[in-house]
Amino acid sequence: MSDRQPHARRLPLRFSTLYPWAWIPSLYFAEGLPYALAMSVSLVLYKNLGVSNADIAQYTSWLYLPWVIKPLWSPVVDLLKTRRQWIWTMQLLIGGALAAVALALPTAQFFPLSLVFFWLLALCSATHDVAADGFYLLANTEQQQAFFSGIRNTCYRLATICVTGGLVMLAGQIHQHTGNYAQAWSVSFGGMAVALLGLGVYHWCLLPRPASDQPARQSDSAPPPPAGRAGPRNFRTEFLLTFAVFFKKPKIVALLLFILLYRLGEAQLVRIAPLFLLDPRSHGGLGLTNQQFGLAYGTVGVLALVLGGILGGWVVSRQGLKFWLWPMLLAIHLPDTVFIWLAYAQPASLHWITAGVAVEQFGYGFGFTAFMMYLIHIARGEHATAHYAICTGFMALGMMVPGYWSGWLQTQLGYQHFFLWVVLATIPSFIVAARLPLEPEFGRRAAKI
Repeated sequence: MSDRQPHARRLPLRFSTLYPWAWIPSLYFAEGLPYALAMSVSLVLYKNLGVSNADIAQYTSWLYLPWVIKPLWSPVVDLLKTRRQWIWTMQLLIGGALAAVALALPTAQFFPLSLVFFWLLALCSATHDVAADGFYLLANTEQQQAFFSGIRNTCYRLATICVTGGLVMLAGQIHQHTGNYAQAWSVSFGGMAVALLGLGVYHWCLLPRPASDQPARQSDSAPPPPAGRAGPRNFRTEFLLTFAVFFKKPKIVALLLFILLYRLGEAQLVRIAPLFLLDPRSHGGLGLTNQQFGLAYGTVGVLALVLGGILGGWVVSRQGLKFWLWPMLLAIHLPDTVFIWLAYAQPASLHWITAGVAVEQFGYGFGFTAFMMYLIHIARGEHATAHYAICTGFMALGMMVPGYWSGWLQTQLGYQHFFLWVVLATIPSFIVAARLPLEPEFGRRAAKI
């Protein structure tokens, strides 16, 4: 496959206006699919196949690692090949990884084999994120970037609904006919593999070829360094300087503690909540079928999450982050008590269960806005883009480490006491938030990183 730059030509105005619709929605739909498969669907898959809660939480938490270390290799995407090439190559590799998962599930060693391929999927997905976000900036004007910002986020969330809702329900439906979860999930993941491979081919054909999308050394206007090793040495110097400047920021310890602790409770809840909803009532769970889970958690829950995020962004833009920081802290943490009620009451009505999930997810979406806005606040200044990537790496670390022990802790405490612990684990975030530097006006206007 060739990805050479064609001769520049002037596109008709109408075509240049409509062309972004041909690739931006599909690009961010493709970006959302593998993340949701690795972070959410894998939990349901392994629960259906009889893996213990402790093993599920421990091993799937490692899937966050590519996003933790993403800032360390993201410069490679800039230095080698074009972002366009990275995008469709990663999509084809993700499709191959999904096909490998599908083939591994019916085998006796399905757990270690599928985890290896899930980790490959996560690595390719994190790399795809870097390439797609960089390509979005290069291939669009500022006006197009602003116009499609909400659209790309919506398409990303639609992908989440498709897999945590639709795919989980599909696997449940196939299981009803076959009585075999391994076969049901194998067919489901085979379908996802075809979809990602199709998206990879589609984007190879349809993605634009902006002149600015070149490897960094090829696009630099400056002449190459005379000494053969001077270029790499300069790159290493700048790379290390980026980290040095980040860790010299004022109150950096408080800032890092905020990133790591803001979702300490949620990081444990998100690993266990799906398992709780699926576990039989005799084990303390709610005994939902895959179809019921896909509707309550994967569809209604995600929609509530999106609505909470939209509302959070709107109110911050009007009154600033400082005004809303503490209400958002309460909003992301207090609804966790819904799971205490669900664990103790074990309601039989799907409507009440769905309502409880929706309340928790809406609060999470609303409160998460403050977290993401503060990452932008931390990243401002020199090396803003790289510093934002470092922040997201610590954000992923803050999800990976607590999630790692959450399954073991739940098996020791039981669901009821575990959810009580989750609420107690939110206290450190309030303590750290009280020491954060924050200007009253930040967030009232569009913050740029």
